[in-house]
Amino acid sequence: MTRSPHPRALLALLSLLLAACNRTAPPPDTEYVQEVEAWRAGHEESYRRQYVPLAGLFFLDPGENTAGSHAEADVVLPSRAPLWIGRFVYTDRVITFAPAAGADVRLRGEPLSATVTLRPDGEPEPRDELQVDDMTLWVHKSGERRAIRLRDPQGEVATSFAGFTWYAIDPEYRVTARFVRDPAPRQIRVASLSGDDQVYMTEGVLEFTLRGERLRMRPMTTRPGRLFLVFRDVTSGKDTYAAARFLYADLEPDETAVLDFNQAYNPPCAFNPYTTCPLPLPENRLTIPIAAGELDYHGPR
Repeated sequence: MTRSPHPRALLALLSLLLAACNRTAPPPDTEYVQEVEAWRAGHEESYRRQYVPLAGLFFLDPGENTAGSHAEADVVLPSRAPLWIGRFVYTDRVITFAPAAGADVRLRGEPLSATVTLRPDGEPEPRDELQVDDMTLWVHKSGERRAIRLRDPQGEVATSFAGFTWYAIDPEYRVTARFVRDPAPRQIRVASLSGDDQVYMTEGVLEFTLRGERLRMRPMTTRPGRLFLVFRDVTSGKDTYAAARFLYADLEPDETAVLDFNQAYNPPCAFNPYTTCPLPLPENRLTIPIAAGELDYHGPR
């Protein structure tokens, strides 16, 4: 005959089960937390320098495009700029700038008095930047179109910037992915919020398991061994930015890459309307929540 467990034994077993249910996960490793926090601080410092001061994006029409603080200018500058600083001329994807007489416009710190051809961003050579007072202008490539970008440290976005907020750091969102190569590298066109397609190189897909789910995402290769992911997930439009988030990873010699979603961050479009940002490829629109990385921008302070 089978004997029933002693009541005390049952009580002890019940206590163990309750303790297991109430046990919290161990806190993240201190060194790892400090590493992610340092990365986040560096990221915000970089964005404050590069994207927070952007205060204008003016798409150029073929031919002449006037610039200055005059209300009828094609490139309208803040009121502290001269009424007219000159004109940008757009011909066959080449942009020149002719300064207006008497306007204090500088290139590489030197006063500009003659027409110059401007190197745009996105090229191997550094872009040319025009300085007017404490403002900076340069040619921006957006797909097939060309625009003038304005950086103004006194602009509305710069003076009201509220900083970034993040999910708590969770090591479960740091995973190792296997890189599965395509038969050959290829260029793809990626849609953007500006309406212009952006061209990227892609070489394969990343396969990984996250919180019990088997996932597959396609990165773009920005330089040899450097992978760039643009993705959405179930948190998008709720806790996180609706359009997309970004994540970079390094491809290791063994064809693996560490994906740390604690370092997933918003594109600058989340807080600055004068930016152009790629949108996720269909295979990068995940059907699970990625509750890690940057939260949605919560607006001006």
